[in-house]
Amino acid sequence: MSDLEALLDRLKGAQRDLLLEAAKVAMLPPDSMLRRVADLENTIAAVEALIDEQARRPGRAED
Repeated sequence: MSDLEALLDRLKGAQRDLLLEAAKVAMLPPDSMLRRVADLENTIAAVEALIDEQARRPGRAED
């Protein structure tokens, strides 16, 4: 597994944990938690795009 894939797994796990924590509360999660989830989503998308870009690059080195 490449470093980027390991990072992606950690980011998705952190986001999943936040969402599960938010689901336990009977009210809307605080804005700070929503921002953290959104920030993680943006970072996840960026890492996925980089992984995809590297996969399409000819002659790339495997990590």
